[in-house]
Amino acid sequence: MIDCLMKTARAEGFLGMYRGAAVNLTLVTPEKAIKLAANDFFRQLLMEDELQRNLKMEMLAGCGAGMCQVVVTCPMEMLKIQLQDAGRLAVCQGSASAPSSSRSYTAGSASTHKRLSATLIAWELLCTQGLAGLYKGLGATLLRDIPFSIIYFPLFANLNNLGFNERTGKASFAHSFMSGCVAGSVAAVAVTPLDVLKTRIQTLKKGLGEDTYSGITNCARKLWIQEGPSAFMKGAGCRALVIAPLFGIAQGVYFIGIGERILKCFE
Repeated sequence: MIDCLMKTARAEGFLGMYRGAAVNLTLVTPEKAIKLAANDFFRQLLMEDELQRNLKMEMLAGCGAGMCQVVVTCPMEMLKIQLQDAGRLAVCQGSASAPSSSRSYTAGSASTHKRLSATLIAWELLCTQGLAGLYKGLGATLLRDIPFSIIYFPLFANLNNLGFNERTGKASFAHSFMSGCVAGSVAAVAVTPLDVLKTRIQTLKKGLGEDTYSGITNCARKLWIQEGPSAFMKGAGCRALVIAPLFGIAQGVYFIGIGERILKCFE
């Protein structure tokens, strides 16, 4: 992780660490809104008494939330991956003797010479492949996000319940934050192999000697043969470091009820 950080900063500068930030800023808000609201909706639908823990129903509610969020998650990750990978590919192309060794987003596209942006990538995919282009890797995204939500939401609910305050009727922000961090880290590490497969499939441009994949099974088989079992856990530490505060903050703010207070201002 440190080696990657240093090489990226050296090759692309400080701003290279923030490639894809605009996509995240734009789409992570609706993604988390859908995820959290959908989980609450399914919990209320499936559980008669919220105070009584029912692990099966909590897992089923998490499954529903994971299925709903991919409407935003899949295109967001698709665009973010291309932008974050652009710097690495530029270095590979610069050092390669044959510039044609890396294929473009679409056959015969001249856009590789332009400055990449999420808008450019999205427009090109829509023009050449239609809406399906933005949803490439949808199966892999579902395969990652559904197990993540099945693990995360019941674990968070049970951890958060340990800090329940009868006087206020809910756990404190600090407890909700820590519960979100712990649950997010555990779920992130648990689904890392599925995230690796999804990232490989959604990486449209390939460097010299890099494989292309026809699907989830094909990707998993090639990864196992060429890089070994440890390849499936690549980036687990990074994911835990990112997901922990992300879900800790999101879940803490959600439980404080800031959204409800903002809505009251418009009533």
